[in-house]
Amino acid sequence: MPKLSKYFETARDADGVFRMHVSLDGYALLRLAPTNKGSAFTIEERRALHLDGLLPPHVSSLDEQLARTYAGFLRSPTDLMKYTYLRQVQERNETLFYALLEQHLPEMLPIIYTPTVGDAVRNYHNIYQSARGVSLSPENVSRAREVLDNCHYDDVRMIVATDSSAILGIGDQGYGGVAISIGKLALYTAGGMSPWRSLPVGLDVGTERADLIEDPHYLGVRQKRLRGEEYFAFFDRFVDAVRERYPNAILQWEDLSKDSAFAVHERYRKKLASFNDDIQGTGAVALAGVLSACKIRGDTLRDQRIVIFGAGAGGAGVGWALVHGMMREGLSEKEAMERMFILDSKGLLSDDRPMEDYKRPFAKSKEVLERVGKYLLEVVEKSKATILLGLSGQPGMFTEAIIRAIGKNTERPVIFALSNPTTSCEAQPADILAWTTGRAIVATGSPFAPVSFGGTLYEIGQGNNAFIFPGLGFGAVLAQAREVTDAMVMAAAIALTDYTAEHHLSKGLIYPPVVELREVAAHVAARVITQAFADGVAAASPDKLKDPLTYVRTKMWQPKYLPFVRG
Repeated sequence: MPKLSKYFETARDADGVFRMHVSLDGYALLRLAPTNKGSAFTIEERRALHLDGLLPPHVSSLDEQLARTYAGFLRSPTDLMKYTYLRQVQERNETLFYALLEQHLPEMLPIIYTPTVGDAVRNYHNIYQSARGVSLSPENVSRAREVLDNCHYDDVRMIVATDSSAILGIGDQGYGGVAISIGKLALYTAGGMSPWRSLPVGLDVGTERADLIEDPHYLGVRQKRLRGEEYFAFFDRFVDAVRERYPNAILQWEDLSKDSAFAVHERYRKKLASFNDDIQGTGAVALAGVLSACKIRGDTLRDQRIVIFGAGAGGAGVGWALVHGMMREGLSEKEAMERMFILDSKGLLSDDRPMEDYKRPFAKSKEVLERVGKYLLEVVEKSKATILLGLSGQPGMFTEAIIRAIGKNTERPVIFALSNPTTSCEAQPADILAWTTGRAIVATGSPFAPVSFGGTLYEIGQGNNAFIFPGLGFGAVLAQAREVTDAMVMAAAIALTDYTAEHHLSKGLIYPPVVELREVAAHVAARVITQAFADGVAAASPDKLKDPLTYVRTKMWQPKYLPFVRG
């Protein structure tokens, strides 16, 4: 097995005890987050590793540290300060950070991920304290291989990379978008992936934001974004360097603008095992939620008429996933497309106007446009839509008239306002339920509290990509996949649907509670492994297929302190 890091390795020694072997000691050991146990170093370890006298006398247990650290979290007065506090813990002691996250996941997920991470990205240059991961820019991309050599991790298996061009619903954020890569990988570890095999990457190709370029505190390169051949030459150098330094890595593309997301995905998906979470992860999680909603309604996906408002990477990804979901139930692609209506800022996609290539498969003919109309309200009414999905990033776009219109089409309308963060949500769940007299099946992208209506408390499902990408990426890693196939993405969606049906559908939930993220990730990863072998892209030993779920569980990293030894 390749060495984990230039500075440490974990191994089961001859006596059967699993230990961390470190080449650092003294202050250096305490300053490296993966090797720092803080006050939990034993007396013996302190003497052997030149830590004696450098720490408080009391040897703390992990539980004691967790209680003390959680109290500090609670003292932080704002969500952004809570985010900053958790990042400080992460940079000081990774094991403690992940143990804390595991213990308080429902409370902390909205802090390290959406919606608070959006505020962190906006304020990145003002709250920055320490480096994490790898940063490439036009100033060093020609030395990309050398840059990756500087990283102390020697066996990275999971990379999340962003160019920060389309962060959540807040757009171009320059270099600050690297916080998204950091947050996504924290969720990978919450789902079982070792943080010591993970690498966040910021691809700083510039920004179109003049206010950032002129900001004296801005930490990115002060230039306009690379475009065209220069942009792809930059990405080529990065991908080539990853293939050389980390040939077994799976790469997740994150928050690339719609102008480049599809092109980047197609350019590299067979060159380096990779997927785009905004396209495929969003599509998979939406498909899983819609399938669960259909089960609650007692009908099938193939019977639905679907309107998607928002035709960016997420909207097109959801359209792709739902079309393939209907084809899985027996419809032809043409029949499935006839039931799908996607709108962008100009209205219903139609083949009589210019548009990006990735939208063209969803464009309607002039005849359809004349029959169902161009804008959202009339499309919902005239298409007789039963499902309405929002991925526009535009708050309040699902008006009372639109919600009431879909409520007339079906007894149990399915309405997902999936845009992140919370401030970008197309409609408030309380309004949706009020305008449909409690009949709607509702989900959002960001977390919302349960809604009381008519004496009933409605849980609001969270269509969070975190139910898909940790298991999809982890499964691809364990399968040693040469490619992340479309079928593997669909397998992830069906695994989430099946898990929800087994554990939560009887309670009216279309998504599991966030506290079960780790267990969901295990089920998704197991199904992805099976599909990778079926698709012929897995390089791992076929014995993993005997019981893939058990295999996944044996490989899940646990945030626990190991005994330390030198060497």
